[in-house]
Amino acid sequence: MAANIDLLIDKMCDKKEEEAYIYADELAEIGGEEVLNKLLMVLKGEDIESAYLAARALSAMENNQEALAPLLEVIHDKNNKMKNGTFVQALEGFDLSEKFVDILRIYLFGNFKASFLAKDYLDYTEFDITPRTIKKAEKHWKHYQNNSKQDEAFEIKKEETESILNDLKAMFDE
Repeated sequence: MAANIDLLIDKMCDKKEEEAYIYADELAEIGGEEVLNKLLMVLKGEDIESAYLAARALSAMENNQEALAPLLEVIHDKNNKMKNGTFVQALEGFDLSEKFVDILRIYLFGNFKASFLAKDYLDYTEFDITPRTIKKAEKHWKHYQNNSKQDEAFEIKKEETESILNDLKAMFDE
């Protein structure tokens, strides 16, 4: 089985392979800890295209929650800021209920695609929120306010973020 997994990983990462995503999907179907660990190595590797395919496979796997933290690390990596939309898209295969602050950070600091997808997660995911979560979110919001140019995009994010934070605070004021 291990040889088969290695062969599928090699084919998924092969630049000459026109339909490499098929191998990513096969790996997701096989699943298991061995596949998860090998895909995490590809996700954290230097080749961005192979990392995208690894994220796709990880997203589609069952029992994949262990891969969420490494995927978020890749998303938050400053080197990937302008090309992390595909990684953010892979988040749809994970339980994000405890990751409100991470999703808010992606919304605030991500590129257009990442920010758009994160806003969708913010709107449609049921998060586990505590007062501490709100404080952490406010910290990132302040950091964004202090380090962003005050343009039209900023005003849109300001309106959205303040609305979200006010709604969350109101839950605890009742």
